[in-house]
Amino acid sequence: MADGIDLKDVEKRMETSLASFTKDLGGLRTGRASASLLDPVMVDAYGQKMPINQVANVGAPEPKLITVQIWDKSMVGPVEKAVREAGLGLNPVVDGQNLRIPMPDLNEERRRDLVKVAKTYAEDAKVTIRHVRRDAMETLKKAEKDKEIGQDEARGSSEKVQKMTDDKVNEVDKVLATKEGEIMQV
Repeated sequence: MADGIDLKDVEKRMETSLASFTKDLGGLRTGRASASLLDPVMVDAYGQKMPINQVANVGAPEPKLITVQIWDKSMVGPVEKAVREAGLGLNPVVDGQNLRIPMPDLNEERRRDLVKVAKTYAEDAKVTIRHVRRDAMETLKKAEKDKEIGQDEARGSSEKVQKMTDDKVNEVDKVLATKEGEIMQV
């Protein structure tokens, strides 16, 4: 906890946000069905939001089909609704306690929609990184106000935090650009 703030903790929290963003992007398809495509889908279940994999088994038995085996019969409707409203352009077909989700071919419009979803994920990651920065800056200001650190130390630490933030935001932009290229590639 040098300079009134633990810079390693700040960087770790920013890295966690970047890793979460990268995982979310992994769910965006680039041509084949993948069970990870539904990882970011949150279901209204039992009075709270839950990841789809906590209420069902998700699989991809064929290149153009995802299957979802829902454990609780009462959750079929909420799971179907969550998949439809996830912004992934998928239309599940209810088959008893299972959902069959055929993968539509990626046309130009669909590719643009996926890029929009990727940009939304990127913006969420940037916001999270900025929240980490804000928390760190508030900690520094409080430490300076409480005379735990001097003004020069606070300024030096805040510059380090800002540089970390800029670096992580640039990484998000690079990862997004790579994913955009994959999605738009025919």
